Amino acid sequence: MKISVQTEAFDLAAEVAALYQVNPKVGAVASFLGLVRDINEGQGVSAMTLEHYPGMTEKALTQIVEDARARWQVLDACVIHRVGPLFPTDPIVLVAVASSHRGDAFAACEFIMDFLKTRAPFWKKEATPEGEKWVDARESDDAAAARWGR
Repeated sequence: MKISVQTEAFDLAAEVAALYQVNPKVGAVASFLGLVRDINEGQGVSAMTLEHYPGMTEKALTQIVEDARARWQVLDACVIHRVGPLFPTDPIVLVAVASSHRGDAFAACEFIMDFLKTRAPFWKKEATPEGEKWVDARESDDAAAARWGR
């Protein structure tokens, strides 16, 4: 399992390949790549700054992956989340899950992403034409996590 909170960009292909190249039991890898958008709630976004609580963030991400492992047959997982200044089209988050079968890989990947959005201590500040503003939690993210029954 790889959990990383970092300022540096990551190599999507290399991170996904690392999940299956050493384990012939892997039959599926599902991944989610989140990117910085240039618009949010109808307002232009020229940059975003992400902050986190070091130590606590990694612990929360590890627990989310462990919760996914308790529900599905996860052989390996990778969660990378960037912090610091980011710009539209920059990769911001990668969640990738390796399993023997696609169903487990898809479900675990979606579960991890849903709980990352609601339980990991990250804070976003967007630069807009009207100035900088902190981004509030979204009800849609809470609803997505709630459907898992936790």
